[in-house]
Amino acid sequence: MTEVHGAVDRPAQAGPVHDRPDGQDGEARVRELLGRMTIEEKVAQLVGFWEKEDGEAVAPLQGEFGDVVKLEDFSRHGLGHLTRAYGTRPVEAAARASWLWKFQSDLVTGTRLGIPAIVHEECLTGLSAWKAATFPTPLAWGAAFDPELVTEMAAAIGASMRDLGIHQGLAPVLDVIRDPRWGRVDECIAEDPYLVGTVGTSYVRGLQSQGVHATLKHFAGYSASRAGRNFAPVHAGPRELADVLFIPFEMAILDGNARSVMHSYAEIDGVPVAADPTMLTGVLRDRWAFDGTVVADYYGVAFLNLLHHVAGDHAEAAGQALTAGVDIELPTGDAYLTLRETVRAGKLDEALIDRAVLRVLRQKLDLGLLDATFTDEPPQAVDLDSPEHRSIARRLAEKSIVLVANRDMLPLAPGRRVAVIGPNADRQGALFGCYSFLNHVLVQHPDVDTGIEVPTVLDAMRDEFGADHIILARGCDVDSDDRSGFDEAVATASAADVAVLVVGDHAGLFGRGTVGEGCDRDDLELPGVQRELIETVLATGTPVVLVLLTGRPYAVDWALARCAAVVQAFFPGEEGAGAIAGVLSGRVNPSGKLPVSLPTSAGAQPYSYLHPTLGEGNEVTNLSSTPAAPFGHGLSYSTFEHAGLTVPATVPTDGALPVTVRVTNTGAVAGDDVVQLYGRDLVASVTRPVAQLLGYRRVHLEPGQSVTVELTVPTTRLAFADRTLTRVVEPGDVELWVGTSAQRDTQASTTLVGDTVPVTNASARWTTSELS
Repeated sequence: MTEVHGAVDRPAQAGPVHDRPDGQDGEARVRELLGRMTIEEKVAQLVGFWEKEDGEAVAPLQGEFGDVVKLEDFSRHGLGHLTRAYGTRPVEAAARASWLWKFQSDLVTGTRLGIPAIVHEECLTGLSAWKAATFPTPLAWGAAFDPELVTEMAAAIGASMRDLGIHQGLAPVLDVIRDPRWGRVDECIAEDPYLVGTVGTSYVRGLQSQGVHATLKHFAGYSASRAGRNFAPVHAGPRELADVLFIPFEMAILDGNARSVMHSYAEIDGVPVAADPTMLTGVLRDRWAFDGTVVADYYGVAFLNLLHHVAGDHAEAAGQALTAGVDIELPTGDAYLTLRETVRAGKLDEALIDRAVLRVLRQKLDLGLLDATFTDEPPQAVDLDSPEHRSIARRLAEKSIVLVANRDMLPLAPGRRVAVIGPNADRQGALFGCYSFLNHVLVQHPDVDTGIEVPTVLDAMRDEFGADHIILARGCDVDSDDRSGFDEAVATASAADVAVLVVGDHAGLFGRGTVGEGCDRDDLELPGVQRELIETVLATGTPVVLVLLTGRPYAVDWALARCAAVVQAFFPGEEGAGAIAGVLSGRVNPSGKLPVSLPTSAGAQPYSYLHPTLGEGNEVTNLSSTPAAPFGHGLSYSTFEHAGLTVPATVPTDGALPVTVRVTNTGAVAGDDVVQLYGRDLVASVTRPVAQLLGYRRVHLEPGQSVTVELTVPTTRLAFADRTLTRVVEPGDVELWVGTSAQRDTQASTTLVGDTVPVTNASARWTTSELS
């Protein structure tokens, strides 16, 4: 059995939504089409249109913008993108599809060139549409360490998009977590760039296998903002960009053939990415040969004028972004609609517009849109939350739950009286991230049903243990100072054999949540009075199982020391409550691993396990950054032994490192182990991390079963930007270890020998694995 977490060869490009005619040269065709376009028709291909209503706010500063014309007038010369036709408000999919087919047909028959629009939607935790399946948040994908399952999930999302006439999804987020105080942590996969790259590229492959295009977000540096504040300046050096922040994007483009990239809102050392040709052209296109489209993050072009103040008006902002390499302005044309007059005034070379239009036309050709007629019938009924969707959601949720601590309390013995306490115990929104339809859109439509079945943790506990064994007390809100429910919580806990406290976050937008876009923190304590609630219940003497339903890691080292067990669930989606209850009962053997270090304090941030020697407290400082639980940590109801780690004494710098380790389930129940291989470059021309994930493999073992895991690690997994900022593999000694986290377990060493080798696009980037 062989598992390849990626491959150097690119998979086929996303297939067509509609049939393409045979015998035509695509490049000649799009160039001929460009040659017939007026300047108005060209600019129309470079903008989106978003049909919004008053009061809807799902993008930053959305209220500052507004379409001043109707869609029919706006699109009279054609249209590049139609923004969120399904995901702006709750609409019945079949009715909206009928409207969409009619609109596209009108573009085909009612405009001179007859080019349909690309329809894009958010799809981070599932298609962002009413009644669509909602999967675990990306931080849970990272915790699952299962790229193949993420591919399966993304393929299911892509199939739903394709059926509804949606062509492009605004996902995955490939920002590497740098500071857990940042509100958008729940949208990210991990603090390790290789884990982000393998899982994120797997999402791209799954989505694009269905004939739709993925969009990589947010290129680049967005997550490295100062103090974890959204939109704050980024001061990442070129080495941090090259060795950490660029890596997932490089993998998704070179190995996943991602067809679209969204620029970051960030400014890096004073230069906004949206206006930086060294990033959007130099890195993306010249270095990585990216040939897809670059789209603006919503209003990101106008922000060059309004927020960054590097442009005096929207016209100047449009010129800077287009020159840098932003092909399409989303969600509307607030800035790019000025391009026509700028060209006519002789202030901008029309060739820059032609460059972007050609990229858009190539994308539409790839998607089959240049031949689409929309004379076929739109879908009459689409099951967006089928049993297949729910099966994937359940399996991914179960694999993502992390058992952080356990003092022989879990699994809970049957027949015990369980007090279920906490603000997230009986709340559907507690299971979903910021970009879920429920928390992103439905929160603004309180009279509309959820549209999908979402058992709460309380519901799942009653099903798992029997309703007569479960008693409930809410205790407090997620984020208020109201302690009026404490007495009830104490009485409920005192009457029970064990108290399950379900606490954590509420995901929202721009201050409407405790985590999510624009919901940053200046501390890492649990929001509101939740810590007080936990301590009050602990004081009763009833054993406490703490369940954290969050979108970021919190500083809960105090709870690890005092609670009978601690379970971390990162917004596990529509099937997440059942996964949590299954872990508590033992029906599910937990196997999730922390994709981000569990901090001890906000003052130690930003922190990453990828730190050099001086990045962690030692005798030279009185402040320690040591996390409460390390990256990769997660317990099981089984125990696993790693033995017989073998590596060759020497490996060529331009070769691959074969590693084998024997894994045995020494426990009494079947379970999954995530074999994690780490390395450390002992002496290099620049400082290197004390630990670096080189590869991983999830394996399922029955009690007493053993398996040999063979990992083949390309030496480029140890590459870094040297003093000339050239990414190279240097000769020298390397320590290796396999363990259940970044902390050392079974150890070995090797030496890379030969010349210093530069890394190229053709270099292998993925560790492969086999079982024997």
